[in-house]
Amino acid sequence: PAVTSPCKILKCNSEFWAATSGSHHLGTEEAPEFCTALRAYAHCTRRTARTCRGDLAYHSAVHGIDDLMVQHNCSKDGPTSQPRLRTLPPGDSQERSDSPEICHYEKSFHKHSAAPNYTHCGLFGDPHLRTFTDTFQTCKVQGAWPLIDNNYLNVQVTNTPVLPGSMATATSKLTIIFKSFQECVDQKVYQAEMDELPAAFADGSKNGGDKHGANSLKITEKVSGQHIEIQAKYIGTTIVVRQVGRYLTFAVRMPEEVVNAVEDRDSQGLYLCLRGCPLNQQIDFQTIRSAQATEGRARRKGPSLPAPPEAFTYETATAKCREKLPVEDLYFQSCVFDLLTTGDVNFMLAAYYAFEDVKMLHSNKDKLHLYERTQDLAPGNTAPLEMPSTLWVALLCLSQCWLCLL
Repeated sequence: PAVTSPCKILKCNSEFWAATSGSHHLGTEEAPEFCTALRAYAHCTRRTARTCRGDLAYHSAVHGIDDLMVQHNCSKDGPTSQPRLRTLPPGDSQERSDSPEICHYEKSFHKHSAAPNYTHCGLFGDPHLRTFTDTFQTCKVQGAWPLIDNNYLNVQVTNTPVLPGSMATATSKLTIIFKSFQECVDQKVYQAEMDELPAAFADGSKNGGDKHGANSLKITEKVSGQHIEIQAKYIGTTIVVRQVGRYLTFAVRMPEEVVNAVEDRDSQGLYLCLRGCPLNQQIDFQTIRSAQATEGRARRKGPSLPAPPEAFTYETATAKCREKLPVEDLYFQSCVFDLLTTGDVNFMLAAYYAFEDVKMLHSNKDKLHLYERTQDLAPGNTAPLEMPSTLWVALLCLSQCWLCLL
């Protein structure tokens, strides 16, 4: 399968924004020109409809076009040539700095109560998922999957094979839809793909739109083409998106109240950040790692199956990952796993930056490192933490000493 998405909705969005930027500030005599741009926008979405069938940003654009057609009394029949390019006028809403109190989560929702409990979810590598409940999983999840779906925002990821015929997948596309909220923000769509990490929403804006609290939703570019941060203060949420190598990583910090804000609680099980990957999509990390180590030893003794391009052995992958991840937790083990399955050293950096994001976003600094999980204590996808090997050794020694005393 192709590694780049054939859906070109980003191109349609940017062309429409470039053609109409600032048009809402102009007089009614500009309405025909706006309708022309809107028809061109609709024509562009129809051209890419077949390849965008499962794309959230595409469906959002289609509904938005229909609404704008009605609002501006535009006919669906007429010219579709692109009008002249415009620049944003001075005083545009993107320059606003003041927001009403309702648009600041901690001030409005928790003015007379304790500070909210924040949770973290992250997705990186081949792909590895850390859920809001600190469950760590390695999953297959090829294709499009919902990462977050609540009353305030939707996040969808698309994972594609790293190499032709390989089971290793990584995130090649990310769509985030911030839903319209009171007097704070209009609906905004952010979409990133491989080799395209925009520093703006799909409509070209960098904040929440024309509402008074627009700046309670802002995009900041940290490193051009590599690292953006989205602050959604009206829901107390921070999102970090990175491109590492050719693939994307995602990390979010969100209050528990927002995480659990859904109209249909039965649908909560459908999104990965809350419930984890379905059991049939999970990879047995411990078994795979043991096989990788065995194969690494066998490779020294004689011929074996063809290796990935970089031909990492278990020992060289371990040494490489230790350069950036000195603690042998699940981020370290994920790094080793990815180097062996993909041969791409950028996956080491993806694991490293994922842990850096955890350090920045996780509210409980005692839970930054996670270790292996071995058995389920309760139904569902969550499982307890396995004790580190050093703790097992200590317990074994204590048990031996106790036997000696007896």
